[in-house]
Amino acid sequence: MSGAMIKRLSAIMIKYGLSSFLYYFVRAYFWTITFQYINEGEVLSHLRRGGKVITAVWHQRIFAAIGYVLRFKQYRPSVMISKSRDGNLIADVYRRLYFRPVRGSSSKGGKEALRALIDDLADHPLAVHVLDGPRGPAGVIKPGLVTLAQKTRVPIFPIYFSMSNAWVLKSWDRFLIPKPFSTITVRWDRPITVPSRLSPEAFEEVRALIETRMLANQRDEDAAIGKYNLI
Repeated sequence: MSGAMIKRLSAIMIKYGLSSFLYYFVRAYFWTITFQYINEGEVLSHLRRGGKVITAVWHQRIFAAIGYVLRFKQYRPSVMISKSRDGNLIADVYRRLYFRPVRGSSSKGGKEALRALIDDLADHPLAVHVLDGPRGPAGVIKPGLVTLAQKTRVPIFPIYFSMSNAWVLKSWDRFLIPKPFSTITVRWDRPITVPSRLSPEAFEEVRALIETRMLANQRDEDAAIGKYNLI
């Protein structure tokens, strides 16, 4: 399945108001998926103690995250969604899946959306940050993640999704959709705290270190399963 086909399907759903159908389809779809969780307890304990979390995930794996986030629905995590027409459909479905969409992206309204995420974390405990979306380059962490952690003083918790069986789309990041009856392994990484004051050189060093760490760890997780080392 190509990215163009996904866009055509999205256009049809928007035209005929089928977001409710898509929501129920996604919920039913994930009933067929088995999740395995590693190091989840530390994150949940942190949230229960009143702590806050920025979850960092690769765009390539975000569909797997949609099914998993239901375990955190009581925290209603915020997530940045594009202002595009496709984004309208996605935002509606995400709301039904207990996300709180913040509209904007690195290509459209990025500064305003980042400001909204910063403000949101002042009143809410959990934000999901998609590292290299919506257009890439794949595997490159954009500065917004570091800025978000720096301004809010909220730690970054990287999260890795690895799949036993998945379709690989012909998109810029080779987007993964887990196949029915597959297993998704979810591993939480140790938290990363970003200093509130950084020189431009130190800022870039922090960004690059997080990128290197997350790429290496995602590849290690994929290697353990033996599939989809695509980033």
